[in-house]
Amino acid sequence: MPRILIVEDELVIRAELRRLLMRQGYEVTEAGSVREAETDQDPRAFDLIIADVRLPGAPGTDLVTRYPGTPVLVMTSYATVRSAVETMKLGATEYLPKPFDHDEVLRLVETILAQPRPGSSAVEESAAAPPPTQCTGAPTEGAGSDLGMIGSSRGIRDVFERIRKVAPSDATVLVLGESGTGKELVATALHRHSRRKDRPFVPVNCAAIPEGLIESELFGHERGAFTGATSTHTGLVEAADGGTLFLDEIGELPASAQARLLRFLQTGEVRHVGATKARRVSVRLVAATHRDLQAMVRDGTFRNDLYFRLRVIEIRIPPLRERSGDALALARSFVTHASSTGRRFVLTNDAERAIISHPWPGNVRELENAIERAVILCEGGEITPELLGLESDESRSGSPTTDNPPAATSSDHGSLSLEDYFRKFVLEHQDHLTETEMARRLGISRKALWERRQRLGLPRPRGA
Repeated sequence: MPRILIVEDELVIRAELRRLLMRQGYEVTEAGSVREAETDQDPRAFDLIIADVRLPGAPGTDLVTRYPGTPVLVMTSYATVRSAVETMKLGATEYLPKPFDHDEVLRLVETILAQPRPGSSAVEESAAAPPPTQCTGAPTEGAGSDLGMIGSSRGIRDVFERIRKVAPSDATVLVLGESGTGKELVATALHRHSRRKDRPFVPVNCAAIPEGLIESELFGHERGAFTGATSTHTGLVEAADGGTLFLDEIGELPASAQARLLRFLQTGEVRHVGATKARRVSVRLVAATHRDLQAMVRDGTFRNDLYFRLRVIEIRIPPLRERSGDALALARSFVTHASSTGRRFVLTNDAERAIISHPWPGNVRELENAIERAVILCEGGEITPELLGLESDESRSGSPTTDNPPAATSSDHGSLSLEDYFRKFVLEHQDHLTETEMARRLGISRKALWERRQRLGLPRPRGA
């Protein structure tokens, strides 16, 4: 059983992480500071350390340099992105922005724990193991197991094959697909199977960074470059030096940032905002979007030259409704993972038929959420269609999609679906709550809030 050490001084966050990880079967130990962690425990005895940057006494970043053989996942708020960037340079395995999404936490933890630690026997075995074979012959559910992905349909097997071919190169990759199809999983697989796998993997959600700050966050700035720039700031592109930079939702980049990104792709150099000299870096770029970039090029909202720079290699992920048989395989995998916590769950025949027939407009993310909801609500061991809570064709066709859908009354609150409740909450609170506050109250990340807004046709009104 993997052992995880949480070093966090905020009791609420610490307790939330502890419950989340223990439900997945991990052995979890807590500490409120670096000193407490070192006094009561031996950090080297753990398989993973999750540490906040800001702690009483020594910062959590000290654990990165003190215990180089132990993976460290650093947590940071948006205001301390610079600290996370510097931590990645020191050797942190990954960083997690606050407020965090539960699915994102579990994905990062699983990815980190799946990687062999330096000096372990697993590393020696992997060095002697033959390279993964191409996906040929009869399709199997394990066709993408070496990539951390599941599927046996023709469309997804083509994706697996392209990942294996492209990963060893340094070519720029553009990943296309609807929201929830697993674009970040593809980017992670490209990095893990590249020559840069031992260097940083830096994911950036372009839609989650305010437009006025995105150039500074990506490319850094010099002290005094603008009001509030009290010190030199290293950008995320520089933080990925030697590794892979993943720009999610690339279609949300403003025009000025598009110009800077194009310049970087042409020269391989980064120049801080307010600086006169540029610095050369070696970064492999993977970009992703659910938008139609060709249409954006035609209407002038995305640069034509940048589009062709990004589209050296294109990987298009098919939506789950086009992946025959994969929905059930994924559902069974999620149920098996849930059963590893000590309780055993099984899908009934009716539930499996419902999963096969459902169109899954939210793709794999919607499926995973449906299984998680069913597991939480399941009192016995059988997961029924009712526990999955899938919408019928009638409710989907009749659901409002305009910017101002009718809000449910308070008497309807108890019978609202999750999407109806989300729609009602957003419309009632978007005029007086920030996106961060709404995300926190809903218990999701800003990225998840933004993606759900786009899917439901509820973009934030300008000036709100």
